[in-house]
Amino acid sequence: MWWFGEGLWDKNSLKLFFFCRHVRCLIIFSLCLGLSCLSGFFHMKNENYSHEELLIPAMPCHAKTNVMFLKTHKTASSTVLNIMFRFAERYNLTVALPADQLFHLGYPRTFLAHFVEGFEAIGQNYNIMCNHLRFNPLEVKKVMAANTFYFSILRNPIPLLESSYIYYKNNVPAFRSSKNVNEFLASPTKYYHPADYRESIYARNIMWFDFGYDNNAEDDAKYTQAVLEEIEQNFHLILIADYFDESMILLKHALCWDLDDVIYFKLNSRSQDTVQTLTPESEEQIKAWCSLDWKLYLHFNQSFWRRIEETIGLEVLEKEVGHLRTRQKELVETCLSEQEAVRKDHIKNKGLLPFQSGAANILGYNLKQDLDNRTLRMCQKMVMPELQYTSYLYTVQHPHKKRKELGLPLLWTSLQEKMALPVPN
Repeated sequence: MWWFGEGLWDKNSLKLFFFCRHVRCLIIFSLCLGLSCLSGFFHMKNENYSHEELLIPAMPCHAKTNVMFLKTHKTASSTVLNIMFRFAERYNLTVALPADQLFHLGYPRTFLAHFVEGFEAIGQNYNIMCNHLRFNPLEVKKVMAANTFYFSILRNPIPLLESSYIYYKNNVPAFRSSKNVNEFLASPTKYYHPADYRESIYARNIMWFDFGYDNNAEDDAKYTQAVLEEIEQNFHLILIADYFDESMILLKHALCWDLDDVIYFKLNSRSQDTVQTLTPESEEQIKAWCSLDWKLYLHFNQSFWRRIEETIGLEVLEKEVGHLRTRQKELVETCLSEQEAVRKDHIKNKGLLPFQSGAANILGYNLKQDLDNRTLRMCQKMVMPELQYTSYLYTVQHPHKKRKELGLPLLWTSLQEKMALPVPN
């Protein structure tokens, strides 16, 4: 029996078919088959198929290796810096590091090219820039190549200000003279004095300041719109710390990097017992007190999700975030003895102790003791705090310069740094 259309062909029908194998029958048969295929094609187009299901090849891209990351404050930027440093090492790239004994690029002063170690000799031949600086595009462009990719990261100003309050409690007069964050926010002008330039920047519109603008400027609609447009012109991508995993996937696509290039362990986080609960009134007050940061965040939070929808789509995003978290769990099981971050007094290797500030208890990690040399080295880099990693890269890139002093035990000897071998357990 032969199947065709809705019925079966009997013996007489088959005879008729073979008898009619002339041109007209073939044309009719071909037309029927063509209409059937065309109907299926239009049906397929109406379905919501992904690129993988339609087998549409992705456009080829090449990993970007000239990248400038504007490291903003209290926005998970230390974790991003670690990602950037590891990428630089993996591909033997040159990092624009702070000169001499500094760990930031002149901050809070507006950035100048000579703040970079070796700028006079190296010139515009750096690949990566990611240490703290106050953005100054003309001076940054003296250091970075013309095809550099610029990106930064923002955070919701409400939890950001609470985090700043705890972290800079001992350094900012406005914070130091108030009992807690809610008391400060109940009457911020009572404690905050704009004239305290260097000390007060962390207490108001800190992200606005990091991008190079006046954090005490009037919140004028025309002015803020002009600043937002200028930031859009200067930066190819703005990430959102509140959606960190999603940000890493978007960054991966924008830079054409691999998944392992954006894998991370969370760095410079603090223990939950140091978090102060904001009242609803305080949360609303932050939106007004840090109105420039609030507008900055709202604007780029919208552009962040719009960028995702226009490029990778929410379905692919969700799938790749899942892959990222699965890979992260694998590395947690491989590297960490406690499977999570620990308080400062529980960190066994003091060479991995993060910088402590204010009333915050900055967490760190303990590594497993039975790791082979290659795995140990990889795990150490993933948990290495910002200051230690900056000092290490500085010594590797500028071996004839004096090492940046930390007052902490070294993870590796100078010989091991040169040979890229880990310290034995």
